[in-house]
Amino acid sequence: MADKKPVPLEFEQPLALLAQQIEALELQIGENPGGDLENDLERLNKQYDQLKRSLYSNLRGIDHLALARHPQRPYTRDYFDRWDSSWTEMHGDRKGADDPAMVCGLLHLDGINIVAVGTQKGRSLRDKQHCNFGMPQPEGYRKALRMFHHAEKFRLPVVCLIDTPGAYPGLHAEEHNQAEAIAVNLLELSGLTVPVVAVVTGEGGSGGALAIGVANRILMLEHSVYSVISPEGCASILWRSADKVAEACQAMKMTAKEILALGVADEVIPEPLGGAHQNYELAATSLKSGLVRHLKELATLAPEDLRKNRQSKFRNFGAFVEA
Repeated sequence: MADKKPVPLEFEQPLALLAQQIEALELQIGENPGGDLENDLERLNKQYDQLKRSLYSNLRGIDHLALARHPQRPYTRDYFDRWDSSWTEMHGDRKGADDPAMVCGLLHLDGINIVAVGTQKGRSLRDKQHCNFGMPQPEGYRKALRMFHHAEKFRLPVVCLIDTPGAYPGLHAEEHNQAEAIAVNLLELSGLTVPVVAVVTGEGGSGGALAIGVANRILMLEHSVYSVISPEGCASILWRSADKVAEACQAMKMTAKEILALGVADEVIPEPLGGAHQNYELAATSLKSGLVRHLKELATLAPEDLRKNRQSKFRNFGAFVEA
């Protein structure tokens, strides 16, 4: 479980109110056990379970976005720690800096040695500032690039975890050539001859996500989102209004199921009921199972076939009509 009680989101308020009633009733039963109160408690618990399942089976795009951005959602380090408690972190881009927004390491995944890369948003305010709210600088992408080269040299598969609103758009990043860092990653990833699996664990935003997302297999957690621009940015451009974010989420088709239907994602990994933040262990186990399965399938391909498979996958994205 997460360290703290999950913070209810806007669409979860009916659940929160019902949970408060259940908690109050449990206190009454503790003071005066027996009677009809226990029957009332059982009825409320059943009502809570039914409402919860109903809510999460009818989520809108903006609800999935809220879950993807949940402040208690597990991040890259949470997954790495649960997959391999003795994983080795790799620091620095070997060109002058170490970006904490990009976490890189060597892990054992059910007997498979992997190079793992992922974005990190940070939990507390101090951590968020330290990790730049999950928006990597050019040095972060160059650190990831160093790990891609490491994987190619030692014939290790690559796993990338994506949870970022996008690459950092600040002055420092532009001065250090953010666009070039992303472009080089796209080029180098597309040419690797080892298996590459990318997972959108939360928010996959724009080129900042794609820079570590050129993979043979693209997986998405059930409540994650993947988009070319943030819904807020889309709403400001198309409708010139911040009140149209819900419409933007709907129009952009950014949820995991929609991305799967478009043929961009290869699989949607189920999350615990209520989101990954409800049960870190279960979320990490489900994702690990999916990763191992795809890595074993890709291990049967020859090195050159892996490269061709990845390149053809991205060339076949999209649809067009010849008039």
